[in-house]
Amino acid sequence: MEFVTVLLVAVALIVMVTLVKAVRIVPQQRQDVVERLGKYKRTLNPGLNLLVPFVDAVRTKVDMREQVVSFPPQPVITSDNLVVSIDTVLYFKVIDAARATYEISNFLQAIEQLTVTTLRNVIGSLDLERALTSREEINRHLSGVLDETTGRWGIKVTRVEIKAIEPPASIRDSMEKQMRAERDRRAAILTAEGHKQSQILTAEGDKQSAVLRADGDRQARILQAEGQAKAIRTVFDAIHQSNPSQKVLAYQYLQALPQIANGTANKVWIIPAELTKALEGMGGALGGLSQMVGDQPTPEAADHASAVEREAAEAAQAAAAAARQIHDEVRVAEAQATGGHGPQGLPAPEPVSPGSLLQDPADQRERG
Repeated sequence: MEFVTVLLVAVALIVMVTLVKAVRIVPQQRQDVVERLGKYKRTLNPGLNLLVPFVDAVRTKVDMREQVVSFPPQPVITSDNLVVSIDTVLYFKVIDAARATYEISNFLQAIEQLTVTTLRNVIGSLDLERALTSREEINRHLSGVLDETTGRWGIKVTRVEIKAIEPPASIRDSMEKQMRAERDRRAAILTAEGHKQSQILTAEGDKQSAVLRADGDRQARILQAEGQAKAIRTVFDAIHQSNPSQKVLAYQYLQALPQIANGTANKVWIIPAELTKALEGMGGALGGLSQMVGDQPTPEAADHASAVEREAAEAAQAAAAAARQIHDEVRVAEAQATGGHGPQGLPAPEPVSPGSLLQDPADQRERG
């Protein structure tokens, strides 16, 4: 009886182990490679799968998700004989679990070594400057070579990235100095261009302002000349319309004599002894001018004739007194200069009466 019980327990254990061996649950994004009696049989997909107990066995469990592998820095020599350290990052996924298991023993190590050798071949044909600026080209070349080689292993290389390219310390120092020099040169060029533009704008502004000032000065002179022309024309028309007499002209001349003597450039004003004759000549000239414009006063000016004559007589007396005083001063100055023994000065002029200054030169000629 006891023997039967032990046999039943043994049979139950065998059945349970058989069931465990026969049922296989595979999770998502994983494939199991199954061998039957040491030979590849099939690949288990995610879900519930049944195996032959004690005959079928799972060889490997392959993760089908995309994987990322970062390789350690690798020393690479460029075409200009510089040793640089390059870090790479590899993205890949298994597309065939059976081939990844049977075609190569360790596909991850194989991918790493293939990446290093391909990277050395690519970087060895480039100089440092081009290697630093051609990362996209290097990535594409690496991806093409790795994808072509790993395809027969059931592996798809999706992307290869160069994480860092580290040149030697001395080269980095030289590159920094070169960059600083280049930036200083660009700054100096920009400063010179700005200074040049500012000088050009300043010169253009000075030119335009000078042109505008010259144009304004020209316009002002034109307007001033036109104003003077209109003033002269107005005075000329007024003289013709008023028809002044010779006495009025002589009076105006006598009023202008003090202004002539008061000039800043007149240091000595010599009065000739023949003052009467000079005045007579001036009166004759003014009389001739009055004959040109007509010596007959207009009826409107006849009422003021007596007042003008009185003012002319007073001006003549003042001019005669000034002439005598100036003549006396000249005589005294000559006596002081010669010490009383030198040549005598000009002869004393004849006394000039105020009435003679206002007489008509025509009347004096008739008396002569």
